[in-house]
Amino acid sequence: MKTHKTIKKNKIKEITAIDLFCGAGGLTKGLEKSGIKVNLGVDIDPACEYPYSANNSGVFLEKSITSISGKDIQGFFKRGSIRLLAGCAPCQTFSTYNRKSNSSDKRWRLLLEFGRLIKEIRPELITMENVPGLIEHDVFNTFRRNLIKLGYSVDYKIINCSKYGLPQNRRRLVLLASKIGDIRLLEPKEFTKRTFKTVKETIGNLYPIGAGEYLYADPLHKSAELSELNLKRIKASKPGGTWQDWPKNLVADCHKKQSGKTYVGVYGRMKWDEPSPAITTQFMGFGNGRFGHPKQHRGLSLREGAMLQGFPKSYKFVRKGEEPINKVIGRLVGNAVPVTLGHLIGKSILRHVEEHRNG
Repeated sequence: MKTHKTIKKNKIKEITAIDLFCGAGGLTKGLEKSGIKVNLGVDIDPACEYPYSANNSGVFLEKSITSISGKDIQGFFKRGSIRLLAGCAPCQTFSTYNRKSNSSDKRWRLLLEFGRLIKEIRPELITMENVPGLIEHDVFNTFRRNLIKLGYSVDYKIINCSKYGLPQNRRRLVLLASKIGDIRLLEPKEFTKRTFKTVKETIGNLYPIGAGEYLYADPLHKSAELSELNLKRIKASKPGGTWQDWPKNLVADCHKKQSGKTYVGVYGRMKWDEPSPAITTQFMGFGNGRFGHPKQHRGLSLREGAMLQGFPKSYKFVRKGEEPINKVIGRLVGNAVPVTLGHLIGKSILRHVEEHRNG
């Protein structure tokens, strides 16, 4: 029989959180924006330490969750607070972009390791987000069933983050679980009065740069170089168009084959008046997707990719005077939980706690 904890009326306890697989801090930043204090971020990637610590109030722990126990981290929750444990495991295993994934991939077990820590800590609240493809795998059903056995109310759904104000068409699976009572993710109109945000509104005011250039005042506003051929290609590209718009002499040999004719999204420009496509770890590459700037003859800069992921323009990814490495920062940005999604999760949890205080 499912039992729920009660919250005394006229008294809202503080919610404190631990962010597992915290990355550069997108989820933490969003939760903190909603008013939830995140005291610890855990990630195995040392490149995450600076951006996480420089932009958030929580402590960063460089460690794999496979080597920590609930006892190791539960002290980071404030005593007497409502505890939120977040675990957004790396999604590459379940992504449609990863065609080589199979059940032997060790990353499959990270979700179950998260489940182990839940069982050891028994927090009042849990959140998890991942790519929609995870829902089709047994590991997700096992994870969900185990939560129910532990007495949690569980809600999950696949959403397009653009409906909640993220300037990006990014579909994600979001799970919320609670020992307090039934819980749900807010609907778009409950979260924001204006759900639709465009590329132009987000990055349109940034200083123009050329391919391979960067802005001295913001080294993260840096774009990748383009070959002479790709420079001709982007100049021939229309916002929202495809390589099929190009003169024949610019079309790649692979796209001339029957098997390549369906990949029309690569070597494309974004549209100013729409959200961007999903930002991947390869978003700086003009040939890796529809990552061409709508107006300037280049791919997206690191800063632009981060802003399309909901990070504020001031978010620091490297120390002052340190040159950002495209591959490293691109990975951190593309793998991040969008800040807007973190904010949505946080507001949904706060609404949940408020409703059960008054219920």
